[in-house]
Amino acid sequence: MKRFLTTIALCGMLFAACERDYSISYEVDHTPTMGMSFWNAFQLNINEDLVKDQALAVKELGYADAGYKFINIDDGFQRPRDAEGNFMYDDKLFPNGMRAVADYIHSLGLKAGIYTDAGDNTCGSENVYAYGLGTGLVGHEAADCKLFFDEWDYDFIKIDFCGGQHAGLNEREQYTKIAEAIRACNKKDIIFNICRWRFPGTWAADLATSWRTTYDIRPWFSRMKYIIDENLWLQAYTRGGHYNDCDMLEIGSKWPGSDAHLSHDEELTHMAYWCITSSPLIMGCDMRKVPETSREVMLNKDLIAMNQDRLGLGAPVVQREGEVYVVAKDMERIFGPKRAVVVMNLTDEEKTIDVSVEALGFKGKIALYDCFTHQDRPDLACETSFPLTLAPHASAAFFATGKRAEKTVYQAEESYMKQFSTIEGVQSPAYLQSESASMGAYAAGLGSDSDNWLQWDNVFSRKGGEYVATIRFACAQRCGFTVSVNGEEITWFENLSTGDDASGWDSVNFKVNLKKGLNNIRLLNATGAMPSIDCLTIRPAGK
Repeated sequence: MKRFLTTIALCGMLFAACERDYSISYEVDHTPTMGMSFWNAFQLNINEDLVKDQALAVKELGYADAGYKFINIDDGFQRPRDAEGNFMYDDKLFPNGMRAVADYIHSLGLKAGIYTDAGDNTCGSENVYAYGLGTGLVGHEAADCKLFFDEWDYDFIKIDFCGGQHAGLNEREQYTKIAEAIRACNKKDIIFNICRWRFPGTWAADLATSWRTTYDIRPWFSRMKYIIDENLWLQAYTRGGHYNDCDMLEIGSKWPGSDAHLSHDEELTHMAYWCITSSPLIMGCDMRKVPETSREVMLNKDLIAMNQDRLGLGAPVVQREGEVYVVAKDMERIFGPKRAVVVMNLTDEEKTIDVSVEALGFKGKIALYDCFTHQDRPDLACETSFPLTLAPHASAAFFATGKRAEKTVYQAEESYMKQFSTIEGVQSPAYLQSESASMGAYAAGLGSDSDNWLQWDNVFSRKGGEYVATIRFACAQRCGFTVSVNGEEITWFENLSTGDDASGWDSVNFKVNLKKGLNNIRLLNATGAMPSIDCLTIRPAGK
């Protein structure tokens, strides 16, 4: 009997080893940045005493223990350069100097952040107020970076682009020059945030730790919804320790001079979406005046764990009913048994949705843990779907565990497009919405360049082998594309046409051999137009 039990235990161990073999695990260099910034609550009204007081509040009120380590000074501390072009700070507002402020923040066990612009003038100056004119980095990249990091010992920098626009600079060229100056500093491990108010381009991941994807947030739901809407289709670009930045947390905050603020349900949705998408968590409020209910939202240990997961993944849409969205991502291991799930009702009416277990990526019964109540939810345990009724603007957040199913449908809007950008005037492929697309969105504007391709990086096979793949497409005129799998071209389709680029969808099929674990599938046409792409469906041959 003892030998029999030992055999069972050994089989269990071998099974677990097999699970680990194909559930690939890795860690990133940086999890999303957590801290606070002064702009949203104080704008230009900052000084040394305020910075120290807010840093102390972060320490005393438990935020630092929860992971909020960065105290980021924003616009308003600088003054015009001297006659030799040296950067100057306002010694009336900061009488002990910027190094002394960084030293105080460090003495609390925290990290110090600072601000500048990529161009000539800062954003707060609006190219009018003298304090910020000419204080940007252009022409001073190396000297200013040495000052900020090697002499003043700051750990983080946010670099705006108001002065970059004013000076007519090219984003990629100027931010590349700045990144080179940062890398040349003696101080290392500097957190670099690009603040361009649009997704700048895939090049940003080679330069920065994070990059803003939208215009500034405000403490009302319409602006928050705009940011969520813009980020729903950008989740392929959060990867490898480099993150989409949805902007600051407006939880427990009121905009200066206004009573505008988020409801409790809206704050939970705000926090949950920022966390599941691995956005930096930078509090934009007066830390001394945060209501207790809002403080509890920002200190939610389960949501923070969701955000700080070492995989550092984005969370694509896995199910959608109108403006009720289900987004999900792996946690701890790629295709492991645990996933984070957030369900959001972005409408102004109460909505009920049946959340599909299959859409969440599982097969059979799953267990759910509620990240808002910090309790297991056996009442929602199921094998097929579970109903959720959500108030307007409300959400639910879970850790789901169970046996993973091989994914069969990969949406184009969760793919990575090499030349994607949302900067105005930049020719780029795009994610567009259409009711006729399989989940309401598709990818368009691809082809006619060797870098203008679309790729799914996470096509998973448990055992490897032969599969049948289907690409759903639409094309007004004659289009074509090559299919490459793991870097090897396997087939070519040409003379495709459905009569329209956004409807009248058709499909093509092909067979493909996948290796065990993760595979990438790329669609490319270097010399001609590609069709709009809706989705990839892939199933084992013979099934």
